[in-house]
Amino acid sequence: MSMEVNGVLVAAHELKAPLCLMRQLTLALDLTSNESQRQRLRDQLLQTSERALRQVNDLTRMARLEDSFFVTEPVGVRGVCDSVLRELTPLFQVEQCKIQASYTNKSRLASANRELLYSIIYNFCTNALRYSESQSCSYLNVSDHQGKIRIAVRDYGPALPIEIYRDLERGALDQPTAISMRPGSSGLGIYIASNFAHHMHAKLGAIRHRDGTSFFVDLIASRQLSLIS
Repeated sequence: MSMEVNGVLVAAHELKAPLCLMRQLTLALDLTSNESQRQRLRDQLLQTSERALRQVNDLTRMARLEDSFFVTEPVGVRGVCDSVLRELTPLFQVEQCKIQASYTNKSRLASANRELLYSIIYNFCTNALRYSESQSCSYLNVSDHQGKIRIAVRDYGPALPIEIYRDLERGALDQPTAISMRPGSSGLGIYIASNFAHHMHAKLGAIRHRDGTSFFVDLIASRQLSLIS
């Protein structure tokens, strides 16, 4: 099977998964009379559909990267992280877990595209959510790293396969890749994030831990003033 066909199959599988989940949630909603449980199912339906739509939108953005539409400019990284957390906090609450942010970076501005950076951080955080147990906490950290600004999200899932890790070390993923050791993990999301980082001249990478993985993006620090924090 060619790499291109395999990539299409991975993308199709990942886009099919939320549709199947939405079908299951709808059936469960029809069979449930408990109002609190029905509200929880409605919340899950809404959030699943929003995540699926975001992934489709990301694929559309990726197809337009060469159109000079997504320009880089000085971006306040803390503001982007705060926006992602505001959107995702209700989803973490539904799953009875949380995500905690830590900002230690002295360089506040990065050369980036706000829309693409938002998508990268969003993908990192939703990936961490897949491996969050009830009452657990995931961590988002922004720090200075070797002259750049590093945004990292720590999860506690199975170890990242060494071939994926090596592809990230080389600079980018060539295609969406199924991650068998991390069932439910978004290989498509990592592929999209890798392409977005490459477009912004940033580095996407991962740190393998004994009890999980930290995905990170290293951004070029900007000394210019930003009109948008």
